[in-house]
Amino acid sequence: MIASMRLILVLALVVMLTLAILPVQMILVKFWHRAASRMPVAWHRAILWMFGIKVKIIGEMSHGRPLLLVANHISWKDILVFGSIRPLSFIAKADMESWPMLGLLAKLQRTIFVEREQRRKVGVQAAEIAERLLEGEPVLLFAEGTTSDGNHILPFNSSLLGAAQRAIKISGKETILVQPVSIAYTKMHGLALGRYFRPDAAWPGDVELASHLTNIVKHGALDVEVHFGEPIPFGPESDRKTITRQSEAQVRQMMCQSLRGGG
Repeated sequence: MIASMRLILVLALVVMLTLAILPVQMILVKFWHRAASRMPVAWHRAILWMFGIKVKIIGEMSHGRPLLLVANHISWKDILVFGSIRPLSFIAKADMESWPMLGLLAKLQRTIFVEREQRRKVGVQAAEIAERLLEGEPVLLFAEGTTSDGNHILPFNSSLLGAAQRAIKISGKETILVQPVSIAYTKMHGLALGRYFRPDAAWPGDVELASHLTNIVKHGALDVEVHFGEPIPFGPESDRKTITRQSEAQVRQMMCQSLRGGG
């Protein structure tokens, strides 16, 4: 009963807040990009508070620009978590663009939609990411290309790191920074999730979003840890596959540290 009441209250607050800021954000996106990048940060922080999700940050996002963040991916909640830290743009699968409400919200955060399966489009998509990088806005890439179970990291895909190479060619800059960053869900109600229960906080592809969202809202009180790694300079002669492997190794190490600390 209490869980159901919490669900109704939280969803009502989310809807009211979203409807209140939606027209404002539409105007900002059209006329004032800098302010438009800040509004989602406040929205993400408010939603995390409503859901009862507490974020712990280790290290910091690099102040160097252009900056490509390369992260592992566990759940739709990752977007709320990363979006609450600093203004940034996400790279998301193209099918998300058509999702009811969430697709619109993603557009208003200037999300870059890509079709990873369409190899012939990789060059065009990399060019769009490169342009966003050169605008000075951090861009976050979920390098696994899908969500994991929260206990493991899947192999990183190197194709979209070509955006860093494209940005170098377009701008004539000597380097682009690639910063590995890990995310791990560690506790629920202050108790370590552990290996067995951690997938409950994750969002595998075969679980319906609505049911997973309902479960998270009902129970809440999740702790999540974000760990920023050492930025890797990506120069004109750098090999994207090598940079990808280095990024993946850092993310694996940082995620393991977070999981050991969280049980």
